[in-house]
Amino acid sequence: MTQHRTRLFRAVHYAICLAGGLAVAAPALAQDAQAPAEPASEAKTLDTVSVLGSRRSQRSSDTASISPVDVLPMAQATEEGAQFDLAQSLQYAAPSFNSTRQTGADGADLIDSAALRGLGSDQTLVLVNGKRHHTTALVNLFGARNRGNTGTDLNTIPLMAIDSVEILRDGAAAQYGSDAIAGVMNIALKKRKGCEAVAGWGQYSRGDGENWLASGYCGVGLGSDGVLGITLEYQDRGRSDRSEPKGSPRIIGDSKIRNQTLFLNGEKPLTENATLYFTAGLQNRDASSAAFAREGIGSEDIPSRNSEAMYPNGFVPFIDGDLEDRFGTVGLRWGMGEWQADLSATYGYNELRYDINHTLNASIANLDLLNGGRGVSASSFDAGGFSFRQNTYNFDVSRYYDTVFHGFNAAFGLERRDERYSIFAGEPGSYIDADGVGVGGNAGSQGFPGFQPSDAGSHERDSWAAYVDLEADFTDRLTTGFALRYEDYSDFGDTLTGKLAAGFRATDNLMLRASASTGFRAPSLQQKYFSSTITDFINGEPVDVVIAPNGGTIANAAGLPLLKDETSKNYTLGLTWSPTANTSFTLDAYRINIDDRIVLSGRFDTSDPTVGAILDSLGVGQAQFFVNSVDTKTEGVDLTFNHETEWGGGKLGTFVALNFNRTKVTGIHAPPALVGREDVLLSERERLFIEQGAPKSKAVVGFDYSRGAWEGDLKVIYFGPQTLGTFTGTAGGVPNARYEAKTSADVSVTYAFSENTKLTVGGANVFDVKPTRQDPNETDNGHVFDSVQFGLNGAAYFVRLWHRF
Repeated sequence: MTQHRTRLFRAVHYAICLAGGLAVAAPALAQDAQAPAEPASEAKTLDTVSVLGSRRSQRSSDTASISPVDVLPMAQATEEGAQFDLAQSLQYAAPSFNSTRQTGADGADLIDSAALRGLGSDQTLVLVNGKRHHTTALVNLFGARNRGNTGTDLNTIPLMAIDSVEILRDGAAAQYGSDAIAGVMNIALKKRKGCEAVAGWGQYSRGDGENWLASGYCGVGLGSDGVLGITLEYQDRGRSDRSEPKGSPRIIGDSKIRNQTLFLNGEKPLTENATLYFTAGLQNRDASSAAFAREGIGSEDIPSRNSEAMYPNGFVPFIDGDLEDRFGTVGLRWGMGEWQADLSATYGYNELRYDINHTLNASIANLDLLNGGRGVSASSFDAGGFSFRQNTYNFDVSRYYDTVFHGFNAAFGLERRDERYSIFAGEPGSYIDADGVGVGGNAGSQGFPGFQPSDAGSHERDSWAAYVDLEADFTDRLTTGFALRYEDYSDFGDTLTGKLAAGFRATDNLMLRASASTGFRAPSLQQKYFSSTITDFINGEPVDVVIAPNGGTIANAAGLPLLKDETSKNYTLGLTWSPTANTSFTLDAYRINIDDRIVLSGRFDTSDPTVGAILDSLGVGQAQFFVNSVDTKTEGVDLTFNHETEWGGGKLGTFVALNFNRTKVTGIHAPPALVGREDVLLSERERLFIEQGAPKSKAVVGFDYSRGAWEGDLKVIYFGPQTLGTFTGTAGGVPNARYEAKTSADVSVTYAFSENTKLTVGGANVFDVKPTRQDPNETDNGHVFDSVQFGLNGAAYFVRLWHRF
């Protein structure tokens, strides 16, 4: 415990230094740096303002929006929350939001992908301050969530830098472009004056997975009328292990992560009618994930995957990742008479490079043994990696007419986007087969074979778009919106999408709303060009699997067409009701039909009449492809309820949110060469990843009670059932893996020493609930339960100290 107190003191000291150092520098940046700081912790409000779903300059509250929008102020999560990153904070606050922390899933262990309404992470568009944020370079290949998808890594944005998160739960491709099939998230960053800092520590009840956080924000003036917000954050998350039996060589749990992050956000008026604004984010992440264990002497892993001379008792390879993420926007807003214009350029870059440690190349070790050596190879390899760069340029113009109808807003704009995806080859030892195909040792670094020169390359594309977005109040009760967007891509062609939405205020407190839209998602460059040979474990047995790029030799031999865009139709019908100033209620039903959905296929093996001979020549056992082959239908209901009241001499806030969701595969389209093999193209296991990668239902019930210096928070989170496929499958007599509904609870108590300092202690999943146990031979990660959204680590405890300067 002494060590914990020492490290906590260091984290507190570091956080104070972050904000304190920025505060000392403030006078050099501003004439009014000593102006009173705005409160960092705002009271909860039922009348929050959103920038999503409407481009009218007169913003409406989320309960008055004609599209369903959740607005989540992040002050409480930053100052008092049990979760130390954005993805997990939203996981336990917004039921329509899904994020699963993976384990045993290679690079997916290092990045938490996020999604809405049970769909894939690449079907949710993420904005920062209203500007498109780039996706990661990673393609998720394993695990129940986001299989075959790319997505945005929300954890590159520190909680301390965020003012609010807005979630548009509606199709919006006609307004914002590709990826907005399930909805849109906007991360609104702080740009207010004043300084604050947070230091936090957390740990699982089993004594592992220590989480250390030090974060500081300082907002300073730029001259007399500008502002610059600076956020620095350091996070160190330790590895957890839930392997069975305890102490076994297999490691299952949180990956080890160290984040160092800097964010800037600000604006500076240049003239009375023109304002320069800017955002910049930089994160370096060192992360480490444990691969499947290899066995020692007496096992079949020697000499195929191990060497008696190097690891006689077996070993666990570590997939270590060096991640770099960069994001920046610079723009100018100005007035042209009654018109408002916005010109901006946004840059995004994400890179992941792999170092595989505590490993070997068994083919090199076996060749060394055959040549009279001890049978050794290097134990560490540079396995290469990949990067994704995105440049986006926007020009937007809008005007509000208060004399047309009862109010009319017109907006239009242009967008240009350039993207590049690159794969970097690893060092030869990470991928070569030194002793020859089919001889003794297997090729490449165990745990994660390196990218080969044939995988490496850079691929580019560009697109441009034009849109018009109109919104009219025809009467003081009826509002309608119309959007039309045209996009043209250099690699697959053009598309036209539209949206029509309406809201009718039946009474002053009740509004009915509905929308219908078409949408699309362009195939990511990552899906088109990813190429690698990986090692998977099926029923405990290792199998080399090649992920064949679209348009490559294996994909062409299988008759797969080039990837094209997914298309969708989205329908929403709902209502908002605010019976009192302290109460609000929303209910929205939705249906999303997606055609030609891009999926990662099932696995074709060496017995396949079309590609089997090619796989044999490559020395791999199976192959998978990305293909537009599936139609799906998603139906669901979202419900939210907020209430605040005076009770017992204090203030009680109640929050309820529910999501019911069901996705069904409605069609499988096999290319002519694969007709009759639809069960391989989309096996039952792969189908269940699509249909039940997220729980069918999720609910959050929260109570926040404050009185004097004390505040208590109770949050109950319900995760509905899931059914995932097994490797053997029901055709082989093994039933699917049924995960029963589970409920967890988070509890915390906060004491405010003053209006500027408070301490929070609490616990997450305090009843130590775990997912339903399964046969480890049939799970994706070889554990007694897969990486499901509920989580597998059990109870955790935390402490946070917040101070405003």
